Amino acid sequence: MSVNTESKLKKGITGPLLYLFILGDILGAGVYALVGEVAAEAGGAIWAPLLVALILALLTATSYAELVTKYPRAGGAAIFAERAFKKPVVSFLVGFSMLAAGVTSAAGLSIAFAGDYLSVFFDAPTIPVAIAFLGLVALLNARGIKESVRANVGMTAIELSGLLLVIVVAAIFLGGGNGDASRLAKFPEDTTPVAAIFAGSLLAYYSFVGFEVSANVAEEVVDAPRVYPRALFAALLTAGVVYLALGVLTSIAMDPKELAGSSSPLLDVVQATGVGIPSWLFSLVALVAVANGALLTMIMSSRLAFGMAEQGLLPPVLGRVLPHRRTPWVAIIGTTAIAMLLTLTGDLATLAKTVVLLLLFVFTSTNLAVIVLRRDRVEHRHFRAPIIIPYLALASCAVLLVQQDGGIWLRGLALLALGAVLYFATRWITSRSTKRPS
Repeated sequence: MSVNTESKLKKGITGPLLYLFILGDILGAGVYALVGEVAAEAGGAIWAPLLVALILALLTATSYAELVTKYPRAGGAAIFAERAFKKPVVSFLVGFSMLAAGVTSAAGLSIAFAGDYLSVFFDAPTIPVAIAFLGLVALLNARGIKESVRANVGMTAIELSGLLLVIVVAAIFLGGGNGDASRLAKFPEDTTPVAAIFAGSLLAYYSFVGFEVSANVAEEVVDAPRVYPRALFAALLTAGVVYLALGVLTSIAMDPKELAGSSSPLLDVVQATGVGIPSWLFSLVALVAVANGALLTMIMSSRLAFGMAEQGLLPPVLGRVLPHRRTPWVAIIGTTAIAMLLTLTGDLATLAKTVVLLLLFVFTSTNLAVIVLRRDRVEHRHFRAPIIIPYLALASCAVLLVQQDGGIWLRGLALLALGAVLYFATRWITSRSTKRPS
């Protein structure tokens, strides 16, 4: 049987567009800006945290494949939590964690956009540029989902070309007898290999988590039960192959001590090879990659806010759509405004770790929901994960949660506390309005 397709949102995302949508969000600022941070944690064995992060991401992605194809509605993890736990406050906090992660990620990406890669062209104050950039992203988001994902197709092609360029340039460099392959097995001297790998995997995980964004546009996917799993796993595996190649080649080509902590690591690798690639050209590619990640993240955030409003978890005004464009314009304005405010609160590394923490809360809920909802039958066919997978995914979330430091935990819990206050305040206002005589 086919799934009911009635929706206020327009179905404009086909299988190839969904694949590029997911791939484009994964291949974003994580690898373009955070490879240096991974090198600082894992030394020359950059590939190891990337491989661990890919495996952990695939576990939770399998849970998403089951639930998205079972319940292809906007709202993603919040909808899954509502069905599984029947507690509005739990559903709200899951959705709010996802929403907070989305706008926090967009804030971090806007800061990355306004940083070192842009400085190759001109110097400008970071925060004003970041805010203006988010405004432009909002305009494209409001224009339409089809226009947005088509823009993503072009930007994904550019950012993937940039990563492939690094791979080719590094391979040519190594083919000339340069580099040092022994670095691949070298870890920092002040830690153990296991500790280094898991510390690096926490940052590397940020480079893969873009897959969850797609759950919030499921309502706009044509034939989601059939198309979604294929696009999801294909995009993750594509990104994994590219990332692992980058991890191996960059470590051989450049001393990890020089790479560690760099905010433009891939540009540094290209320059270290001596191949005549203009700095401005690669910086332009990196800017497109960061912009693409921000666009897709803000699409997710606005659709999540819309879906939560449709479920009565957020004010109904967020469910308003433009008459002709059929895009959630109020949700777009609201999420963009919050992202603009968050640009004032931290640097990219801090914001990235906060995003991972918030998403681990969401992923824990989603993996639990798969187990609980196995009893719930639907009329249409959908992807079904092996029963052991959600349990392994829960364990992977626990492993990553214990890697977070106290400062990030305080930041994440403060955001959840804010969400709880918003939830109960909204309920109080709603109850007051319903009791008011007409």
